[in-house]
Amino acid sequence: MLTVKKVSKIYEGKVTYQALKDIDLKVEEGEFVGVMGPSGSGKTTLLNLIATIDEPTTGHIHIADKNPHQLKKGELAKFRRRELGFVFQDFNLLHTLTVEENMVLPLTLDGTKVREMKELASEIAKKLGIESIMKKRIYEISGGQAQRVAISRAMIHKPKLLLADEPTGNLDSKASKDVMEMLQNLNKTEKTTMMLVTHDPLAASYCDRVIFIRDGELYSEMYKGDNRQAFFQQIIDTLSILGGNTHDLSSIRL
Repeated sequence: MLTVKKVSKIYEGKVTYQALKDIDLKVEEGEFVGVMGPSGSGKTTLLNLIATIDEPTTGHIHIADKNPHQLKKGELAKFRRRELGFVFQDFNLLHTLTVEENMVLPLTLDGTKVREMKELASEIAKKLGIESIMKKRIYEISGGQAQRVAISRAMIHKPKLLLADEPTGNLDSKASKDVMEMLQNLNKTEKTTMMLVTHDPLAASYCDRVIFIRDGELYSEMYKGDNRQAFFQQIIDTLSILGGNTHDLSSIRL
């Protein structure tokens, strides 16, 4: 589904900075993968390269057998709109629009018929438990609800790959747990491949596999198995070895 081969990223400037070094990574279809590491480790850079927001300096990235970085501008915009879904820490919702209007934005850009948009919005709203707030504007709902709306918008066009950057970063522990359970459920029921960048061990413990990055290089990886509690503790232990700033380690416990 996703192949990252010998990918490096160098930022030129007064001081040249290598954010990623020879990253090799494979993500299977339907897998839910977490990416963790201290601040400045390169995890968000990796997500941005996969999301086609940035381009690798060397190496290549294939998503569903396509190298999006080789597409022309118009084709890339279409690829990003149809094949990828994005969820961000600060939701990136338009406050002047209703929940439903925010959800159907990707479909509007593709010229989908209004009736079909409403049907798709209703379908995903039921799955995510937000039917009762469809007519509300974003400033009228809670942070947890806003993140559900953001996930609905990211999933409405049934993307092949969902990319989430700190999706629980602005949420309290209850809302964080709700959002991660929802993503896990969508991953299982819709078979959507997901990649999550997070500082939060609790959020990462919902993934099938967690990859750790340190100083721009792959440090280690671990698989969940059957026991999420044990997986959560392994994540905590690995993060403590990796080091980083104190805010890189969540205080949340299961």
